[in-house]
Amino acid sequence: MQKPKSALLLIAGSLLTLFSVAASADWGMNLRPGVTPVTQEVFELHTYVLYWVYAIGAVVTGVILWSVVFHRKSRGAEAATWHEHLGVEIAWTIVPFIILGLLAVPATKTLLKMEDTTTDVDVTIKATGYQWMWSYEYMGSKDFDDEGINFYSKISTEDNEVRQLGSGMDPVELNLENYLYDVDKVVYVPVGKKVRVLMTAVDVIHSWWVPDLAGKKDAIPGFINELWFKAEETGTFRGSCAELCGKDHAFMPIVVKVVTAEEYKAWVAEQKGTSSAAAVSDNNAVALAQ
Repeated sequence: MQKPKSALLLIAGSLLTLFSVAASADWGMNLRPGVTPVTQEVFELHTYVLYWVYAIGAVVTGVILWSVVFHRKSRGAEAATWHEHLGVEIAWTIVPFIILGLLAVPATKTLLKMEDTTTDVDVTIKATGYQWMWSYEYMGSKDFDDEGINFYSKISTEDNEVRQLGSGMDPVELNLENYLYDVDKVVYVPVGKKVRVLMTAVDVIHSWWVPDLAGKKDAIPGFINELWFKAEETGTFRGSCAELCGKDHAFMPIVVKVVTAEEYKAWVAEQKGTSSAAAVSDNNAVALAQ
């Protein structure tokens, strides 16, 4: 009888270890808490569901082990002859229903919040997927004169050179900290503002994904999808295309820089000045050609 007890103690210790590890937000297998209210809510919801999964797994495993230990043949146990039991059938119908309700209610609230892309929007940006880059067009906002800003954003020139077959360059030696996750043009957004991103594509299906901002939606040719995020802290947040879109799918990064309102206004002014200078240059070139 010592071996079954030792086995039970070992299993109990393993379950306790799992619970302690799962409780740590820094665990490598856990979700990223992110920097938006939605990412925080998704993280907490994931942890909540995970605890239910652990609890159900522990109960089921416990019943199985109890049955194996105390109803084994060596103890003289005999198989039951009954075929149905009304109380058991009611229990295994009602209990899962209650558990699903406890999981579905908070999950539904979070999903509804994630899909609310029309309430109190501060900044609207249109992202269009290409093979293999993104274009961004600022559609206007409440507090900033950013309408009309547009640019293409693709993998940085240095990263693109290093990644080429036979380049002979080592990203570690070159100290490329964000290798394959740097772009030539960064998307700027203001901190604490609700940003709506409209997504489409011109060739194949892409997917706009920045984990720390709770943003992941497919960009489909001929359709407009949308998502929103509100970053609560400044910083640079990186993502990528999350839909296999061709041979260079892995080289289609996304970089979003969240800045203060003052820094965003300065960036908008800089972009407006650049656009105006480019427009004047184009007009002069046309005039000279005529």
